[in-house]
Amino acid sequence: MPRTTSRCRAVGLALLTAAVMLTGCAQPRMFTRQQEQAVSLYVDAMMLNDLNEHEKAIEKLNAAVLLDPEFALAFSMKGDIYQKLQQYEKSAEAYEAATTMDPWSFKDFFNLGKVTQIMKQWTRAIKAYVRACELEPQHYEAHISAAKCYYETENYEQAAQYGRRAKEIDPQAADPELLLGDIHEANKDHEEAIRAYRRALELEGNNPKIMVALAVAYLRTGRFAAAEELLNTAIEIDGQNGMAHQYLGFAKLKLEKTDEAIRSYRRAVALDDQDWMAHKGLGVAYVIKSIATNDPGLKTQGIEEWRTSLKIEPDQPKLQDLLDKYGE
Repeated sequence: MPRTTSRCRAVGLALLTAAVMLTGCAQPRMFTRQQEQAVSLYVDAMMLNDLNEHEKAIEKLNAAVLLDPEFALAFSMKGDIYQKLQQYEKSAEAYEAATTMDPWSFKDFFNLGKVTQIMKQWTRAIKAYVRACELEPQHYEAHISAAKCYYETENYEQAAQYGRRAKEIDPQAADPELLLGDIHEANKDHEEAIRAYRRALELEGNNPKIMVALAVAYLRTGRFAAAEELLNTAIEIDGQNGMAHQYLGFAKLKLEKTDEAIRSYRRAVALDDQDWMAHKGLGVAYVIKSIATNDPGLKTQGIEEWRTSLKIEPDQPKLQDLLDKYGE
């Protein structure tokens, strides 16, 4: 098929779709001259967007909505372009307008959820995702995203509800199990968390993110050797995982492997010098070794690590007590 013919058909389809959106019915009706001009501008914007002429496309869309302020498709495309440009607040505003004009548009509600989630506007994202789930009850991403946003607001009951629904929609996905594990951890139900994380690992294999989460649950239940083994495996897969090195340092401290703990904490700090927990743990390890070896230099190093940790995160009253006790 010649390219010009293909392009003409694409334009014709866009005009038909725009007409339907303008009239809100299955068959296009006659519409005003202004609406015709708005549709023409929309088609121009669509072509410009295909050519990555995003700013020019936005200009066309702005002109289109001036002519027809209820042109949902134009607002929707503005949202898409701004999302692509990572201008998320403008994208959200456009999607909000599109959903107001067309409250049955799953695509716009879902994308509104995406961009507001990126901006950590959890309540706004939840509202959009919940509506998207109502419009498409079998959509996995809408449900797991709603669950994750509920989790961020500490509404664990709703997070679990949407997480379980996502699991029903896609039983082979690991994310719902990982999220359910996080919810159980937040509720201090460590045994249920361990079961959920194990199921996530069975579904996805050796994923370091899941392995670290499971290791933390092991640490909280006193299974230090199991945590150590799991974290070593996670680090073999991803040696740049600072959290894995940090928690491995803690596991080794509990197993009385002080020198190995120091090495793990040092690696965590090297990967992220703002990791206040790693600085704190490294300080503890230095102080423990200084007591065992009667080496005042190690004690000084430990105290310095504690001061660094408190500088990064001042709200650590127990660490401040340790500093007052051991500091000079």
